[in-house]
Amino acid sequence: MLTLLQAIYALCALSLGLYTAGQALLLWRYWRTRRLKAATPPLEDLPHVTVQLPLYNEANVACQLIDAVAAVDYPRDKLLIQVLDDSKDLTVQLVALKLAALEARGIRAQHIRRADRAGFKAGALAAGLRHCDSEYIAIFDADFLPPSDFLRRTLPYLLNDPSIGIVQSRWGHRNAEENSLTRAQRLSIDTHFVVEQAARNRSGWLIPFNGAGGLWRRSCLEAAGGWSSDTLTEDLDLSYRAQLAGWRSQFLPEVEVRGEIPPQLAAYKQQQARWATGSTQCLLKLARPIVSSRLGVSQKIMAIQHLCQYLPQPLMLLMLLLTPPLLLAGGLEGLSLAPLGIIGLAPPLMYVASQMRLYDSRGALRAMTAFPALLLIGAGLSLSNSLAVAAALLGAKPPFRRTPKFERDWKRSRYALSADVTLWLELALMGYAFWAAMLAWELQRELCVYLLIYALSLATVVGCSLREGWILRRGRDTAGEDPNGGEFTLLPQRSTMRRSRR
Repeated sequence: MLTLLQAIYALCALSLGLYTAGQALLLWRYWRTRRLKAATPPLEDLPHVTVQLPLYNEANVACQLIDAVAAVDYPRDKLLIQVLDDSKDLTVQLVALKLAALEARGIRAQHIRRADRAGFKAGALAAGLRHCDSEYIAIFDADFLPPSDFLRRTLPYLLNDPSIGIVQSRWGHRNAEENSLTRAQRLSIDTHFVVEQAARNRSGWLIPFNGAGGLWRRSCLEAAGGWSSDTLTEDLDLSYRAQLAGWRSQFLPEVEVRGEIPPQLAAYKQQQARWATGSTQCLLKLARPIVSSRLGVSQKIMAIQHLCQYLPQPLMLLMLLLTPPLLLAGGLEGLSLAPLGIIGLAPPLMYVASQMRLYDSRGALRAMTAFPALLLIGAGLSLSNSLAVAAALLGAKPPFRRTPKFERDWKRSRYALSADVTLWLELALMGYAFWAAMLAWELQRELCVYLLIYALSLATVVGCSLREGWILRRGRDTAGEDPNGGEFTLLPQRSTMRRSRR
């Protein structure tokens, strides 16, 4: 039994090392290609473009999104705005009034309502395609605000290179300085786009469409099989299928589209769990097609590495659970994790590289002060994300749970989320981690730091969750008036409603 536990522990450590080696390779490729920049082709003939805006109960942000899209610099007779509205609250009325005002100004718009939310976001996007014939489709989630020159800076790549099917911009942030959580997320998001996406794209490796701030060629979308709701990350799924079908994706780090970062831990936790489930579902769905495709060896390896992005967390969790019994049995004597610690320097260096690229030295240093919070929160969510990964591996089909957008103070918003049942599991695991750290202090002190970081991470998540719960109860008990203007009054759901001027 001891030998089996040692083997599992060593296998987890080896798997973590291999994944982190992939991150180190991304950092190296980024550094080698950091000065490369895609030349913007000329934009001559302007084709018809449809901008799809999938919404579900987005009263806080829907109108400003529509205003931003209406302000995009593009001929009005060649631009169609599609609001794919599955909402059940006042969002429906707000959108209807906003689109009526736009149509009065000569801006073409459609308000598309469905009888149900079949397929969730993927189903809404597919439904919108049935009501337009544009070859080029831009997509923005509710909290994103495209710059006015978005189409003029992205569309030329599709028009001048028929092999390109997807153009993805870089995500910026509208509320990065709201609190410690948003500052930590900014660091993670910046690193994904500035280092990872850029390195993958410039190396000829597969990159994901990130669900918003991008432009699709319709023929590419349809050739890849169209939107599918059999995973919770329909954007990752479709973009990989498109690239497996031979289409190329172009990433433009210089084109920034700003979105809202979840300022509430419960919202961020739900978002990460959805992404963990969806990414693992895509791994199960696409691993075999990737391996059997005509892609090069490095393309296949890095594609699989990317789809495994949430697997390190259950591996780390399993190592934590195995540590006390192995310590008590003397099974970790002579086992050094030093190589894993050395290669583990790659992710922090990626954070540094991304901030140095975006800001001056003072701004980069200031942004890096969020690293401790990112470390604690990231490790603290390992249980929640591990359960999400396990759900995907076991074939569960959890529903699509949107990330709430607040725009204003989340503390008294009815969109704010309460802590889920994993809070109590995290509390128990926190106690287990502290016990493991005490055992390590007595039996194998070199493991103490690792175990204490894990325990403190779980304590951070538990403490923040309890604090958020107290804030929400206090805010709702004492609120004399809804600060969001009562926009959450539920409306009877209509089977369909469509406003169009084409």
